[in-house]
Amino acid sequence: MVRKPPTGDPVQDAPQVTPPQHAAAGLPAIGHTLRMATEQMGAARTARTLLRVNQKDGFDCPGCAWPEGDKRHVAEFCENGAKAVAEEATLRRVTPEFFAAHPVAELAERSGYWLGQQGRITEPVYLPEGGERYEPVTWERAFEILAEELRALDSPDEALFYTSGRTSNEAAFLLQLFAREFGTNNLPDCSNMCHESSGSALTETIGVGKGSVSLEDLHQADLIVIAGQNPGTNHPRMLSALEKAKAAGARIISVNPLPEAGLERFKNPQTPQGMLKGAPLTDLFLQIRIGGDQALFRLLNKLVLETPGAVDEEFVRTHTQGFEEFAAAASGAEWEETLAATGLERAEIERALEMVLASERTVVCWAMGLTQHKHAVPTIRELVNFLLLRGNIGRPGAGVCPVRGHSNVQGDRTMGIFERPPAAFLDALDKEFGIVSPRHHGFDVVRSIQALRDGRAKVFFAMGGNFVAATPDTEVTEAAMRRARLTVHVSTKLNRSHAVTGGRALILPTLGRTDKDVQRGGRQFVTVEDSMSKVHASRGNLPPASPHLLSEPAIVARLARAVLGAGSATPWEEFEADYGTIRDRIGRVVPGFEDFNARLAADSGGFTLPHGPRDERRFPTASGKAHFTAAPVEFPRVPEGRLLLQTLRSHDQYNTTVYGLDDRYRGIRNGRRVVLVHPADAAALGFADGAYADLVSEWTDGSERRAPGFRVVHYPTSRGCAAAYYPETNVLVPLESTADVSNTPASKSVIVRLEQSPSA
Repeated sequence: MVRKPPTGDPVQDAPQVTPPQHAAAGLPAIGHTLRMATEQMGAARTARTLLRVNQKDGFDCPGCAWPEGDKRHVAEFCENGAKAVAEEATLRRVTPEFFAAHPVAELAERSGYWLGQQGRITEPVYLPEGGERYEPVTWERAFEILAEELRALDSPDEALFYTSGRTSNEAAFLLQLFAREFGTNNLPDCSNMCHESSGSALTETIGVGKGSVSLEDLHQADLIVIAGQNPGTNHPRMLSALEKAKAAGARIISVNPLPEAGLERFKNPQTPQGMLKGAPLTDLFLQIRIGGDQALFRLLNKLVLETPGAVDEEFVRTHTQGFEEFAAAASGAEWEETLAATGLERAEIERALEMVLASERTVVCWAMGLTQHKHAVPTIRELVNFLLLRGNIGRPGAGVCPVRGHSNVQGDRTMGIFERPPAAFLDALDKEFGIVSPRHHGFDVVRSIQALRDGRAKVFFAMGGNFVAATPDTEVTEAAMRRARLTVHVSTKLNRSHAVTGGRALILPTLGRTDKDVQRGGRQFVTVEDSMSKVHASRGNLPPASPHLLSEPAIVARLARAVLGAGSATPWEEFEADYGTIRDRIGRVVPGFEDFNARLAADSGGFTLPHGPRDERRFPTASGKAHFTAAPVEFPRVPEGRLLLQTLRSHDQYNTTVYGLDDRYRGIRNGRRVVLVHPADAAALGFADGAYADLVSEWTDGSERRAPGFRVVHYPTSRGCAAAYYPETNVLVPLESTADVSNTPASKSVIVRLEQSPSA
């Protein structure tokens, strides 16, 4: 059965607004899940598919990277995970007839929501130079076009190979192997835009750029600090873990500029009591000003240092270095500056300190609210200082917990998708495959856009994702993409990036997580790594959306054969036929994956990768110890009459994929162009609730950028702060506005003024 896609583009700029909610999930979540799933998949397919999500013999949710426990619920998915599955397992189809009816110029005028609703792409298509429409192309000709362009480059570094977080370990390993055999480290990925700041800070301070906690650690914690993260929308299954931790006696501090329904009360839809009553989660809500987190943790560190017996002196002496310099810097923290930076009351911080001192086991969780600022890396270093002071790394129930987004974004990095790979990884790769990998650093996401803009990159290849909509400085990015000679997207569905093309363009349709994958060697499965370093298998169970689809590993293998030809000794055909042979090679190259296939066969739940700081308080830094750091406290200074804007997701959204036009928990219905502003700030600026404003960002170089036509919503944000959805507000963030060290776009601290919208 094939369902016809909806017609028209229903995105409106006159949304309906009701008061925000104070509880997440419950019966409304079940109803919304079933409605959206059955609209896309039908009732029988919905049941058959959702009951396999995140099961040991099923497939990994294509949404977030939250881990599963050893014991699985029969419905091991959340509302947003079900939406992600429904979008992929939809019965709607995008056929060659669709492309014949819709020129690229028309697609460029459609919203991302409309494009995504059209369904699964069924055949490879090609936009020739000067063409107006994508047209069908054979796989053989598609790879010939790619090979022609790649071989014609003056340098391998004129090619860019982008990877999204949904790419499997097997496909990611093959893609980085091909890129390096081709001769480049240009492997930008979505980590560059999200947790790169976390990886930079953690690698420097504890020696491993990943979190140090397990799901069991959260359950055992005395105190969980959740900073700059909204689990209710972005990682809903985390709410179950928080509920379990609370039942065991944990307390929770939420640090966020916005009150979030999921952190107020969680109505667990998997239990009758949870559905009816729910559990309050947050014990202390610190409604911080945007970008004030470093100042908060610095003052807390000073107060801990001043409390007799509060510092774990044995841990500090045995396992750390740099304490004296850090302590000297922390001693300079001042109440007045901290209150100005955070917008908090002194009593609130003192209450937080009481909870910190009462805890023997503390976990700190964070996400984009901490990573996407100019001073993001020093902020996360300060958070690490906070944990090191009381020995809260390498202790059960304690540690750092950067909560990853896309389902295998962490695994892709483990597999070598990185523009700055460690020498040891390249040495192992070269030894295994008899190649000579390039040693110079490649381009990350921001530098890739700059290279396209400046004519230093000419071929752009994306393994999944929606690069154009995910990246900052929309007009600059789109102009840069159009300068490419060839743009290629390996995709399951349509998105904005398919309508912003180079001189030539290809869309290569691929199998999704839900699809059954059969190759010459038999039925295959892939693997992923979750946010807590556990690796497990993912097996699709649905018939593929079309007989013309190729898997991601097959696409990379055939691309490599077309480009490298007989000169490559790598067994690409073998890899395509049997993914187990890829895993054998991964096991010989990537530490922690030894006997990869055997370990998967022995335990269907997968295995956890080693982590020195977590497992044995061994810190693989240059000194062999964890590093305290000292940096000046930074926070945004906002001129009079301006607001500090953060970009965020709606509840009907995952990254750039928009499932619907509602943000149920925040009270927004049937629209996306809204800006959330505190009523007192809106009144001071002369904007009534329901007025329309243009958002104009202001930058130190004197430049401005404008996003027109946003409905002003009076909302209980932190004073002086505002929030609006991306990708609509990506246009406001200059390409060069990035975090120090990590080069992550600084999308969470944008100074804006509101101007009366001409369209009001």
